[in-house]
Amino acid sequence: MGKMLNIPIVDVWANPIGGVPIPEVDRLFQQSHVDSALTSRRPSPTELVQMMDSAGVSQICLASWRRPGQVIFSNAEVSEYTRAYPNRIFGLASVDLLDPVAATKELEHYVTKEGFKGLRIVPWLWGIPPTNAHYWPLYVKCIELDVPFCTQVGHTGPLCPSETGRPIPYIDTIALKFPRLKIICGHIGYPWTAEMVAVAWKHENVYIDTSAYLPKYYPPELIVFANTTGRKKVMFGTNFPQLTWKACVESVARDLVANKDGLKNKVIADFMGENARRVLKLPGSDFQKSKSSL
Repeated sequence: MGKMLNIPIVDVWANPIGGVPIPEVDRLFQQSHVDSALTSRRPSPTELVQMMDSAGVSQICLASWRRPGQVIFSNAEVSEYTRAYPNRIFGLASVDLLDPVAATKELEHYVTKEGFKGLRIVPWLWGIPPTNAHYWPLYVKCIELDVPFCTQVGHTGPLCPSETGRPIPYIDTIALKFPRLKIICGHIGYPWTAEMVAVAWKHENVYIDTSAYLPKYYPPELIVFANTTGRKKVMFGTNFPQLTWKACVESVARDLVANKDGLKNKVIADFMGENARRVLKLPGSDFQKSKSSL
């Protein structure tokens, strides 16, 4: 089904497999009925790309994970994947939010030396909302490096407070203070999706990604936004391995492309890859190269 879409597909929120266990996330995976065989061992870069190919996924943004006092999956480990497939897998850096000086240096290293495409911080892991001063040096560095700040919005599936995921006031406030900062807000923002849409409409550099939600369950207000004023603002994401690439791509084909109440044909390519490629400055995929050679 993924290949039936016949367009480049970019997943802007993929997680590595095989890192240090995160108790809260383990519970989320159980709630989501994740196949334990998928997460029981760390795949090689080639195995990961084979999983992408089987679903018709052209490129992914693979994020490292950090929490207070613990590295879950390091930037160096992610770079093993990005080095192996530099046109298919792109790193999103994580840093120690509580050490802003070291954090900005680490972010700069992985962007300038390893080609990482952005910074990702999940506020609920830190218990610190994104308006906190600990983030500010990182926002300045993201602007200097011209890479986006990728974060989570909406409630938390894990049993942690959801307040840090409010689009208003947090994302709205950041965008007002740092208007040049590109902000990609993952997980739709549910149950505050209307707030998230309003903030993305309001601010030139605020975007939404759909990770953690199967396409058939995208809220109607998000679909309307993507079909109209938000055509260049909404990006495809999965939260792999919580949701598999195959399940998400098949749901797009079945529930969005073939559904009169789904996404319009003219916006599918933007949503599935072009918006991500533009904002994250991704190179052309192998899919595009193969098409151009035909």
